[in-house]
Amino acid sequence: MGLAKFFCSAALALICTGGVIAAEGPAPLKPATPQGSLAAALPATKWIELEHSVDRGLAWMAEHQAVDGSFTDGRTSAAAQPAVTSFCVMAFLSRGHLPGFGPYGAKLEKAIDFVLACQKPDGLFCYESPEAVWVSKMASHTATYNHAIAGLMLGEVYGHVTGRRMKEVKQAIDRALQFTRDLQTRPKTFPQDRGGWRYLRLHYDHTAADSDLSVTACQLMFLRSARNAEFEVPQSYIDDAMSYVHRSFDTSQGVFMYTLSGAERYSSRGLMGAGIVSLSLAGQHQTPMALAAGEWLLARPFRRYGEMSPQGETFCYSTYYVSQAALQLGGKYWEGIFPPLARALMEAQEPDGSWPLVGNGDETLGRVYCTAMSVLSLTPGYQLLPVYQR
Repeated sequence: MGLAKFFCSAALALICTGGVIAAEGPAPLKPATPQGSLAAALPATKWIELEHSVDRGLAWMAEHQAVDGSFTDGRTSAAAQPAVTSFCVMAFLSRGHLPGFGPYGAKLEKAIDFVLACQKPDGLFCYESPEAVWVSKMASHTATYNHAIAGLMLGEVYGHVTGRRMKEVKQAIDRALQFTRDLQTRPKTFPQDRGGWRYLRLHYDHTAADSDLSVTACQLMFLRSARNAEFEVPQSYIDDAMSYVHRSFDTSQGVFMYTLSGAERYSSRGLMGAGIVSLSLAGQHQTPMALAAGEWLLARPFRRYGEMSPQGETFCYSTYYVSQAALQLGGKYWEGIFPPLARALMEAQEPDGSWPLVGNGDETLGRVYCTAMSVLSLTPGYQLLPVYQR
């Protein structure tokens, strides 16, 4: 399927599900068991168990919304906003909850308003003002993640908001798209990094890459969501990004790499998932590159919560991307990858409905982040978020 046709069909699917028209009333939650081939991954009783797990997680998250509308458990770094709040909103959407309706409707509207308030005059979504130079885990480092994830969430809710809020979301996405393009086209030290994205401020080490697959995948999801919602996303934005994604695949090893230059040329389950999802955004689901990455993931299932590879693995990030990647590949990949991942997540859920903190950076994001990402990792089979639909 060609890229233009793929995006056109995705937009049509979004329209049919109410994604680009304002919701007229509360939509009933869909049954827990996915339809067709997706259901084969788990027995019906396990899908019901999964549904209860998701609902408990959402109930816990709803109790941890601050007065300003953000979701936080007190440990969430300010540099991680508005991305964490945006992930929380998408977690509710992935179970069929909509802004303005039902038990969480008002909370979702308040969260959307918080994210909108985070946008800077230049279009950047970032709670804190970025530092003049790169500082690890501060806004100069995290801003491009915040920007892309906030834009992705707003693209997903655009068809479900009305009146003033709909107008504000539209204006915010238009400005954010221009900022994303400006970041994509800024000068790169290494020619192979063209078309991708990295941090807002360049790394202090001039031998470091100016693009990486992790940030690039996030920006691609934002572009896809915006295009689904009928915002103007020129083809050149996508073509340039996909050229970078293709270069990120090491054919000799059959893996996607984090960067193409410097000391951070490594792979992980999360990066493999991000590469597959990026390909799927361009309709490249069954290409040799995507299938090779799928085989790599099949051989490395998740067995327990918090399990990480020696280098570059962050657990919640990885389960999120791997679950979406398995869904996009379908067939044996979905049936082989999703069940152990879902089992590891459900076995680790706390009695209060949350998911515990894990290491390698997730502890600075808080349990709301771990819970939102666990919910998003469990719900791809519902097919309620248009950006992740097959």
